[in-house]
Amino acid sequence: MRGCADSLIDAVEGGLPRRAFDVMASPVRSSHDELHQLVQEQAALRRVATLVARSTAPAEVFEAVCGEVASLVGAPSTKLFQYGANGMATVVAEWGDVASLGVGRSIPVTGDNLLSMVWRGCRAVHMEADEDHGPTRDLARQLGVHSAVGAPIAVEGRLWGMIGAFWTEPGQLRSGLEVRLAQFTNLVATAVANADSRTELAASRARVVAAADETRRRIERDLHDGTQQRLVSLALALRAVEAAVPSDLVEVKEPLAGAVEELAGAIHELREISRGIHPAILSKGGLGPTLKALARRSPVPVALRLSAGGRLPERVEVAVYYVVSEALTNVAKHAHASRVEIDLEAAESVIRVAVIDDGVGGAGAERGSGLIGLRDRIESLGGSIEIRSPAGGGTRLAIAIPYTQP
Repeated sequence: MRGCADSLIDAVEGGLPRRAFDVMASPVRSSHDELHQLVQEQAALRRVATLVARSTAPAEVFEAVCGEVASLVGAPSTKLFQYGANGMATVVAEWGDVASLGVGRSIPVTGDNLLSMVWRGCRAVHMEADEDHGPTRDLARQLGVHSAVGAPIAVEGRLWGMIGAFWTEPGQLRSGLEVRLAQFTNLVATAVANADSRTELAASRARVVAAADETRRRIERDLHDGTQQRLVSLALALRAVEAAVPSDLVEVKEPLAGAVEELAGAIHELREISRGIHPAILSKGGLGPTLKALARRSPVPVALRLSAGGRLPERVEVAVYYVVSEALTNVAKHAHASRVEIDLEAAESVIRVAVIDDGVGGAGAERGSGLIGLRDRIESLGGSIEIRSPAGGGTRLAIAIPYTQP
């Protein structure tokens, strides 16, 4: 027995808990980074979509896109080009005080420069200044550009233009920048191309919302099927080791018990993050169980009345979930309410939802991007949203969404 105990002590002193935490920390850090990136991208998409929804001038939308890309990839200068039929690319917007070309300037799409490489391959690429063998080589040197990343903007299978990020200092290109730029460009492409087309606004909103929802679902699946399962397996292994340690070996059992508790806490936090991205209960059980779960977690008492039979189209269920979730969050943060009522009725191919609180009122879509994002989501489905919130009179948020049975 003593030999076994000695081995366990040696294992602990040799770093068993540390190795366990190292195994645990890696996927948690990775999941946190992905979640942070997702939050950044969704916030940027919402700001761009809000500008388009307000019929903002195309030039302002294009400039905002350049600013959002600069923030996402950490570039001091970004430019948006539109390819023309004459073999030239025109600068339609730029951001940053360095490497300025000037809006309206045209650049030849020839040789081996960033514009031509993106145009030929229709994919994201990166380039160092000494790799430019085209007519823009002298221009790059004149502007002090050291490195650049470009990604195509394609709409309905047609190459529309390119977004480029530029650095004037060496060593600034990080691994994976092309992928991140390409992913964001794919999401924002429709908003860019249709900024000057009010008639296509609804379709643009729908595609942006659908892309955001798919990203959330992918992250949720990765967290649940990958990181979370690995942590659960690790927790079980640690519990087995803890159970095998004799009770008199306090110096071994206590560190193991602490490791197990920390790991259990990490798993709980990860589940909360995963649930907030895209709740698995919505995919499995539908709106009824999901809204009941939201009501139970609400710090303000909720009276829930549901009148709906069977499942609804996925996009409709997701929209209703986010409306109710955002409304309850706003009530908890700002309304100072004592109770909330949620009424849901699905009849005659229209689902109607009302969230009513007895708080201080004064809410409005113009006061925050959360409600603006909800309006975009609902209207992209052909629905409507109404907010009544007189000062001192509580708030009533009501939506109506038409649907056809799946």
